[in-house]
Formats: sequence, structure tokens, C-alpha cells
Amino acid sequence: MKNVYFLSDAHLGSRAIKHGRMHERRLVNFLESIKEKAAAVYLLGDMFDYWYEFKTVVPRGYTRFLGKLSELTDRGVEVHFFTGNHDIWCSDYLQTECGVILHREPITVEIYGKEFYLAHGDGLGDPDKKFKLLRAMFHSHTLQVLFSAIHPRWSVTWGLNWAKQSRIKRTRDKEPEYRGEAHEHLVNYTKAYLKDHPGINFFIYGHRHIELDLMLSATARVLIIGDWITHFTYAVFDGANLFLENYVEGETKL
Repeated sequence: MKNVYFLSDAHLGSRAIKHGRMHERRLVNFLESIKEKAAAVYLLGDMFDYWYEFKTVVPRGYTRFLGKLSELTDRGVEVHFFTGNHDIWCSDYLQTECGVILHREPITVEIYGKEFYLAHGDGLGDPDKKFKLLRAMFHSHTLQVLFSAIHPRWSVTWGLNWAKQSRIKRTRDKEPEYRGEAHEHLVNYTKAYLKDHPGINFFIYGHRHIELDLMLSATARVLIIGDWITHFTYAVFDGANLFLENYVEGETKL
């Protein structure tokens, strides 16, 4: 039985991250280290810091990462790509060129007899009205069409710079670590969802850039799986147990 892996929030291409090539290479090395052991890989959003597909143009870069995704899918590994709040604007490029399975909404899936609820996590239980408005704008088809009319020379630069400022602000303001069970929006959302869906065993999210593994009941756990900027964390399910692990190059065990 092969493993199933979950990771998120690499923010590849971020202008706020020094040594971007090394950053990408570390993620690619991890994917290389698991290719023989993986039945599936779930990328739970914000793998890119900014991504916008025009009809015949995609962002420059990410060559090693995209190549590794293609290699995995060519080997028969299922690669599931969830859009996050930084890489919402995916069309069909990743599916047709890299063979990934694209998800724009949370999904519930059975893996080795267990029920998993998987999502990036943005917009789930967060009461921030400003964020909700911004998220609605980014999901607007009309605004996407208008944005597409802007030449990539300006729109891509704007997108990368906007994402850079967002990352710098989060770093400067010290995005809060775990705020306690009662104050984490994703935990509260999950508790409410679990009441109507008691058969789900594991809830896995990205988005918050923290590591959290919390039992909600005798049969249900919620995991927030950190990021690939400072934590380099991933979850792995071997068919019996779910682990939250840190990647150290050359020392991947699961």
C-alpha cells in the first residue's frame, strides 16, 4: 500500500522570498523523494504566490516544479491541485500539460476506507468582511475578463508585487500562531461542519501557515499543515495512520 501526501502554501515565485530557485528546488527534491512511495499527492492551495492564465500565456518560471508534477502524473501518481487565494486563476493548463486534477472547492474523498475533507481553507469560517469582499472580487468572472484585457507586462507585475506586499505585511505584523481552539476560524468551521457530517475522519487545510493537529472527537481530527516557506511540513497517510511531518532534505522517512 502506497502513501498519500498532503502539502500546501509554497508560494512559489514570491518576490518576498529570497533565493527563489533554492526555494523551488527544495520542494522539487521532496517530490522526488516520495515518487516511489506515493499513490497520490494533494496540493492544498497557494502553491504559487501568483498565477494567472491567459488563453495562450501562462506565468514565466516554475519549470522544475511543473516538470516534477508532470513526471509524477506520467508515473501514475494522482496529483490533486487545489486553488488557493493566491492562485485562484487557474484554467486548464495544469490539467492538460501536467496531468493534475484541479479542485476549485473543498472536497470530501474516501482514502483507504477513511473519509477526508480537504480544502485550502480561505473563506471557511473567517468573519473578516474586507477579506470576504476581496475574495468575492477575485472570484468574479466579470472582473477576471476585464483583468485579462490588461497586457501581461503590467498585470503579472502588478500581481506579483501585490502578493509580495501581502507576504511582507504578514511577516512584519507577525501573523498569529495558534490562537486557541475557540479562536481559530477553521477549527470553529470544522466543528460546525462535523455536526452534520459525523462520518468524516480527517479535515486537512492549508492557508493559515501554522502546524496544528487537533482531535475533535474519538474519530475526527483536524490538521492545518503549515507551509513550505518556513515550516516545510506535510501530512502523510499510510492507510492506517496520519502523520504531520517536517521535511529535512535527505531524511524523508514517510
